[in-house]
Parts: sequence; structure tokens; C-alpha cells
Amino acid sequence: MFEDYDAATWLVSQIVQGFPSEQFVVIAYCVMPDHVHLLLEGLCEHANLQVAMHDWKQRTAFMWRQSTGNRLWQTGYYDYVVRNEDSVPSIVKYIIGNPVRARLVDDASQYPYTGSTRYRFEELAEGVADWQPKHRRQ
Repeated sequence: MFEDYDAATWLVSQIVQGFPSEQFVVIAYCVMPDHVHLLLEGLCEHANLQVAMHDWKQRTAFMWRQSTGNRLWQTGYYDYVVRNEDSVPSIVKYIIGNPVRARLVDDASQYPYTGSTRYRFEELAEGVADWQPKHRRQ
């Protein structure tokens, strides 16, 4: 589905536009041909991942169906809550390394559907070593 340039670039635009209104920043994303990786950070205490994902998936699914007549998303999604002991730089490197592991490109910087709403690609590739959460839940 997202192996098509227009479809993949459309989804990238929906990622970049879709989460700030839900009080999330996209630390890293990667649109693969058949799935999407997102690393989101809530910007305030009331940022709700389930609501944000539901709204984003519903909005993008509606637009996709209007445009193509096809279904976009499967039911549900896999989520993982990053804990203080988790290495965010390692998670970012995993996300941006997906196209290399899938043999879509030889170098992650060659893949056009990877990015962040906060960091430049070079910072992602360096592992966003300076990453600090903007909001910590108590």
C-alpha cells in the first residue's frame, strides 16, 4: 500500500500534521510499505495515546476511503510505553533502520519516508543523544 510514492508521502504529511493537535510530538516515524512505526511523546499530563491514535486512524482512514475506496488500517495497533530505563536513542535507531533491514535501501538516509517533527534526520541517525522527555508523569 505505502510502496506507492503518493500514498507514502500523503501518510507522512498526515503524521506530521496529525499529532501536535493531540498534544504529541513525533520523535520518530517510518512509513514502510505495509506498516508504520511511530514514536510519540506526550507534551502534557492529559495527552492520551489511545485517543490520539483513535482520532488519527479514524481521520486518515476516512480520507483514504474517500480517495481510494479502500480500507486503510487493520483493527487495533501494537503499542509500547517507553519507560525511564528504556533507551530512546536505541528505539529511534531501530525505527529509522527498518528500511535497511527490509532491504529497501542500503543506508537509512536514502529512505524518504522517515523523519520526526522535532529532529532533523541527522539527529535521528546520531541517536538523539540529547533526548530528554518534555513531560514526566508522576
